[in-house]
Amino acid sequence: MPDKVKDAPTKGETTRLAIEDAAMDLFVKNGYHASSMRQIAEHAGLALGGIYNHFAGKEDIFEAIVVDRHPYKKILPLILQAQGETAEDFLRNAAQISMNEIKREPSFIKLMFIELVEFHGRHGKLLLSEVAPKLLPVFDKLVKARGGLRVKNPAVLARSFFGLIISYMITDIIIGDSPFRKLMPAKPLEAYVDIFLHGVIKEPS
Repeated sequence: MPDKVKDAPTKGETTRLAIEDAAMDLFVKNGYHASSMRQIAEHAGLALGGIYNHFAGKEDIFEAIVVDRHPYKKILPLILQAQGETAEDFLRNAAQISMNEIKREPSFIKLMFIELVEFHGRHGKLLLSEVAPKLLPVFDKLVKARGGLRVKNPAVLARSFFGLIISYMITDIIIGDSPFRKLMPAKPLEAYVDIFLHGVIKEPS
């Protein structure tokens, strides 16, 4: 008999992930309130009672999706590997890495809006408690190792950086295919990051 694959998910873990997959698909397509536990069970190929062996209710499933499927789990290791001799180079590369990864997870954007509108960021706080211990050392190292930064507080720097990513993501959705899109430069993210790094007011000569 072949050895059991190391770290292979258990049957319970596989079922739990299938429930999350089904729920995420329904939340993105129909919205949170329009998706029932019965629909999630049917979409996952389970009996309704089977879901309650893994989750207390629909919000519990949503919370698991926010924590388990958040793009930061892929973005953070990539940011740790971001190159750049200067703080500016590092932040530009980190911004591009973050946006590229988020674009690969379009469902996250809709889930983020559900989290903000329906739950007022309640689950985001839970996620932050998991993310912060891994994220802050990155920006602490950035402050200490690279010169040229006016912001010396790692928490402020991290918040402003991810504020940059989220605001760019939201405004990009709003712009859509409107005529405003044609007024944008060829590489709008680079222009956006440039404002983040240097502001909009020209330094006096």
